[in-house]
Amino acid sequence: MAKDTNNGANLGFESELWRAADALRSNMDAAEYKHVVLGLIFLKYISDAFEEQRAKLEADRTQGADPEDPDEYGAVNIFWVPKEARWSKLKSEAKQPTIGKVIDDAMLAIERDNPSLKGVLPKDYAHPRLDKQRLGQLIDLVGNIGLGDKENRSKDILGRVYEYFLSQFASAEGKKGGQFYTPRCVVRVLVEMLAPYKGRVYDPCCGSGGMFVQSEKFVEAHGGKIGDISIYGQESNHTTWRLAKMNLAIRGIEGNLGKEHADTFHRDLHPDLKADFVLANPPFNDSDWGGERLKDDKAAREAWAKYLELAPDGKYAAQARRKLGSKK
Repeated sequence: MAKDTNNGANLGFESELWRAADALRSNMDAAEYKHVVLGLIFLKYISDAFEEQRAKLEADRTQGADPEDPDEYGAVNIFWVPKEARWSKLKSEAKQPTIGKVIDDAMLAIERDNPSLKGVLPKDYAHPRLDKQRLGQLIDLVGNIGLGDKENRSKDILGRVYEYFLSQFASAEGKKGGQFYTPRCVVRVLVEMLAPYKGRVYDPCCGSGGMFVQSEKFVEAHGGKIGDISIYGQESNHTTWRLAKMNLAIRGIEGNLGKEHADTFHRDLHPDLKADFVLANPPFNDSDWGGERLKDDKAAREAWAKYLELAPDGKYAAQARRKLGSKK
C-alpha cells in the first residue's frame, strides 16, 4: 500500500522514477536539472494525449476527420504536436549525440504551433554541460510510463509525478526550493480554510502554481468542475513562472498569469482585479525586495495603517509607524 508523506505525495512508482532520474543527474545541480526532467515529462504527456487523439481521428477518417488538422486537437483541449516534436522521434534518436538539439527543436516547434506555450518550455538540452548519453537514458526512462492517454489522465498520473518531482527538487535545493514550491500539506490547509467553491482566485506570488492546482481539486472534490473558479496570479522569477504555466497546462487549467514574469510589489499585472479569494505563501524570507521604492505608495501606506488599527502593539508596529512617518 502506498505511503502518504508529509508533502502529500503518494510513494509508489513516483519514488522509483525519481531515484532513477536523480541517478542520471551527473554534475548538474537540482536547480538546473529540474527543468531538464520536468520539460521531458511535459513533452511526453502532450505527445501521449496527441497520439491517442490522432488514433481516434484516423479511425474516423471515413466520417471526415483529419488527423493532420490542428483544430481537431484544439477542439478537445489537446495540444497539437508537430511531427518533429513527437515522442516517437525523440525515442528513435535518443542514443544520438545530437539528441539535445533534437529536443530543443521539438520545444521550439511546440511553442510555434501552440501560442499559449510561447516562451514557456525549457530549451537548454543542447548545452554542453548536459551529458547526452545520460539524456538519452532519461528519455528511455520517461518513455516507459504512460502519462497523457485518457486512462492515465483520469488517474492524474502526470499530476502525481509532476508534483512529486517538484517537491523532491525543492528538498534537494534546500532553502531556495521554497521559492517555487510550497509543501502540499500547507497549501491544502490554506485552500480548505478559504473554501473557494466559485469565483476569482488570486495568488500574487504563485511559485509553480500549487495554490491553483489545490483549489481546482477542492472544487472537484465538492461536486464542482474545472472552470467554476477563475485563476489569476503572477510570479517574479522567470523560470518559476514557466514551471507554473506548465503545471497548469498539464492539468487543463486555464489561468491568467500575465504575459511574462513580474514582481507584484513593483509591477502589478492585475491592477483592476477584484478577487474573491487571495491565496499566497509570501516570500517572507526575502529581505531585499525593494521596500524603500514603495514608501510613497498609497496602497502600501493604507495597508500599514490598517495593520496598526488591527494590531497597534504587534511585532511589526514600530516598522509600520516608520513607514507612515508616525511617532504614535
